Amino acid sequence: MTEAENIAKKLNMQPHPEGGYYKETYRSEGFISEASLDDDISGSRNYSTGIYFMLTSDTFSAFHRIKQDEMWHFYKGAPLKLHIISKSGDYSNVIIGNDIEKGETPQFTVKSRDWFASEVIGKNNYSLVGCTVSPGFDFRDFELPERDFLISKFPQHSEIITKLTRI
Repeated sequence: MTEAENIAKKLNMQPHPEGGYYKETYRSEGFISEASLDDDISGSRNYSTGIYFMLTSDTFSAFHRIKQDEMWHFYKGAPLKLHIISKSGDYSNVIIGNDIEKGETPQFTVKSRDWFASEVIGKNNYSLVGCTVSPGFDFRDFELPERDFLISKFPQHSEIITKLTRI
């Protein structure tokens, strides 16, 4: 059993629809009412949620977006490259990791409604991170688009979109 498989088993992680593995670790008891949320969010949401998320170098987290901010926290393994396409179409990336001297950052927040994907840096490795979402995550707020849709919106980024989408 690999170290990544061992971690996934010990943390009781399951496959995530965007790629990788996850385990919800926190969901606040309190709720934010629908009236207090953005117009395109239906229903109430928990104040906050948290998960463990793990990718291995043989897969990737496909481009997706949610309607909330998502804060990433690095825990263990290889650095993770997070690819972001903003609502206005600007591409950027950030390396989530512990080597601050090399420009890595142990924590980063993806803004609500930005498209993002991630991949492990290096071969035969894994990256264990945490993600905190506020207002809390709900799959009703999750979009996993087809490649052609994203390319039609952002043709200037077709190469990275093609690399980090599955369909």
